Amino acid sequence: MRYVNLDRVRGLNALRRSSSRSAPASTELQRRLLNDDRDPHTQAAAGNEADQLARILGARAKTNEYGEHLSLHCWCGQPARYTPNIDALRLLMPDAPELVADPERWLFLDTETTGLAGGSGTYAFLVGLAWWEGGGLEIEQFFMRDYSDERSLLLALRERIAERPVLVTFNGKSFDWPLLETRYRMSRKISVPALAAHLDLLHPARNLWRLRLGSVRLSELERHVLGWERGADVLSGLIPQIYFDYLRGGPPDRLVSVFHHNQMDLRGLAALSSQVLSLLGDAENLGQDGFELFGVSRICEKRGHKARARRLYEKSIAFDLPIETDREARRSLARLAKREGDFVLACELWKGALGNSRHGYNAYEQLAIYYEHNARNPGQARQVVQQAIEELRRANQMGDIASCAYREIKEKFDHRMARLERKAGQTQREAFDSWP
Repeated sequence: MRYVNLDRVRGLNALRRSSSRSAPASTELQRRLLNDDRDPHTQAAAGNEADQLARILGARAKTNEYGEHLSLHCWCGQPARYTPNIDALRLLMPDAPELVADPERWLFLDTETTGLAGGSGTYAFLVGLAWWEGGGLEIEQFFMRDYSDERSLLLALRERIAERPVLVTFNGKSFDWPLLETRYRMSRKISVPALAAHLDLLHPARNLWRLRLGSVRLSELERHVLGWERGADVLSGLIPQIYFDYLRGGPPDRLVSVFHHNQMDLRGLAALSSQVLSLLGDAENLGQDGFELFGVSRICEKRGHKARARRLYEKSIAFDLPIETDREARRSLARLAKREGDFVLACELWKGALGNSRHGYNAYEQLAIYYEHNARNPGQARQVVQQAIEELRRANQMGDIASCAYREIKEKFDHRMARLERKAGQTQREAFDSWP
């Protein structure tokens, strides 16, 4: 089997993409392609183009009971193989079986498709797979030279998943895997592969880095988190049109950049899995900034790891976080301190948050609840509520709060004040009745 490394693919002249083909394929074009209504001369040309693509890439046609598809193998030494921390995995997949901790059972997956809408009319024409092997990453790509190759490709994918049933993706739970499930069902011949577990890294990446980066596209995470630069890369929005042009008999050279893009996605996915799980396993020592610590804290709290979440919230607020993130971290820390009965810390955090903001009014409310129910000091609780009402009135007069928010919050504090005054009246009557 011939192997082609990423550096060779990157250096091909075909990486120069045309700027004249930037629009997506029309619905009519997709209909004609799906019906395979090309004339015999165009079909013969497409066959020649497929042979040429195989020669450029060093790929081979693979045959099984459903026909043929194109297969390309390559291996890269980076990222290096990573053995995950089982506790970190449990934060993301609490109900996953034990084999999820075995990286030999992992299969990284990324697809290139004929569109982003999904549904029965969208095809995964290139399916990229990767797994740890030989200290690095083995990559295999299945390609549909024509729509008739789909069943052969799906069978090959099913066999790989049977060998490594722990799927690892980036947004694959929402897009790639549902699309492939649809294609299996549409095949009417091949059953949907059974997964032992599915680890998707999009949501943990959002928790860890969206507040700092804004965008958590894989290419952005590679640049700002992993420290990688892709170099020349095809725009994702151009990929469906490149494939449609190829099916119409266009030159195959432009598809080389699509294979390269898919390989880079797989490398980034594998490296990101190591980064995410390392951070979740040892954020106390590896967290580089408050955003990461705050993100791990939220994941820990969600999974019920309250003690660790509290420690990490405390560490995160020591950093210079943006004001909204800092408020949210302090609010979360106060909530955990309250649950543990640490009202000294909770009250300190609430008092520091008072003011005209969503978190500020929540802090007023929490302080009032504490004084009323825990400290048994309804007089102090009334003072806090009165401060909140005065803060609201000032904000409303200055136009610093939306009228609907003002009415909603004021109604809440008015209701609390009325109840506290009733309780104060009852206490006074009881005291009067008890006099001799």
